[in-house]
Amino acid sequence: MSAATQNATQNTITHTIAADMDAVNAVIRQRLHSEVPLVNQIAEYIISAGGKRIRPVLVLLVANAWSYKGTAHHELAAVVEFIHTATLLHDDVVDESSLRRGRATANALFGNAASVLVGDFLYSRSFQMMVGLNNMRVMQILSDATNIIAEGEVLQLLNMHDPDVTQERYLQVIRSKTAKLFEAAAELGALVAGANDTQIAAAGEYGRSLGTAFQLIDDVLDYAGDASEIGKNVGDDLREGKPTLPLIYLMENGTPEQRELVRSCIENGDEQHFDTILAAITTSGALDYTREQAVIAAQRASEAIADLPDSLYKESLLQLAHFSVNRNH
Repeated sequence: MSAATQNATQNTITHTIAADMDAVNAVIRQRLHSEVPLVNQIAEYIISAGGKRIRPVLVLLVANAWSYKGTAHHELAAVVEFIHTATLLHDDVVDESSLRRGRATANALFGNAASVLVGDFLYSRSFQMMVGLNNMRVMQILSDATNIIAEGEVLQLLNMHDPDVTQERYLQVIRSKTAKLFEAAAELGALVAGANDTQIAAAGEYGRSLGTAFQLIDDVLDYAGDASEIGKNVGDDLREGKPTLPLIYLMENGTPEQRELVRSCIENGDEQHFDTILAAITTSGALDYTREQAVIAAQRASEAIADLPDSLYKESLLQLAHFSVNRNH
C-alpha cells in the first residue's frame, strides 16, 4: 500500500468520526491541564506529536457502530489515549529510545525522571476521569487493562537479551503489552453504547486481534521499514536485544551460522551486524511469515464483527483491519 493510499485510508476512517475526534481532542486539552508547568509542557509535547490515535478511534467507531448518541465515548477515548501515552513515556525510558513518531522522545529532551513522573500523572489523571464516569464496569475494564499492560512490560523486560524466547512467550507479550489496550478500547465503545455481553466480547476480540496485527507489522517494519516513514530508528529492536517474531523465526528455521549470529546479537544487543541479520531475515522468509501471522490476526478481527449491523462505522472498522497489515508506517 503506497503512502498516498495509506493516508487516504486513514483520512476516510477519521472523516467518518471527524466531529467526535474534535470533541475528544477538546477533552484531551482540557484534562491535560496541570498547575505544574513541566507537566503541561511534556504532556503537550507528547500529545501534539500526533500518531495514528488508533485506540481512541476504536472507542468512537465501535460506539457509533452500535448507534450510541451520548458523549461519554469522548471521555473514554481520551482516557484510553492518556493510558497509551503514559505507556509510551515509560517505554521510551526503559528502552532508552531517542526517536518516536519522527521526533526526539520526551526522555531525550526532558530527561528520564521527568518522563516517568509525567507518565504517572497521565495514568492517575485517566483514573480520575474513569471515576467521574461513575460506571463500575468501565473501571473494571480499564483497571484490568492497565494491570495486564504492566505485566506485559515486565514480561518483555524478562525476554530482553534472551535468545531462547519462544513464539508463544513472545505472543503473550504482544497480547498483554499492545493488544490489551486495543481490546479494552473496543469493549468500552460497545459497553457505553449498551451492547450485551456477547457483543462486548466480540468487540474485544476485534480489538485484541487488531492490536496483534498492528504489533506484528511493527516488528516487520523494524527490519524492512524506512526510518523517515515509521518515525523511529530502524533496527531499534535488535539494538535493544528484543527477540521479536522475525528473529524468533530465524532462530527456529535459519542455518546453524545464522542461529549463532542471532543468538549473539540478542544476547549483546548488537546492531553492528544489522545488515547481515536483515539479509538472513529476508532470505529465510521470516518477514513473510510474520506478515502472514499479522494477516491471520487481521482476518480474525474482521470475522469478530461479522454480526455488527452494516454501517459506515462497521466499514471503517473493516478498513482498519485491512490497513493494519498493509502499511509502511
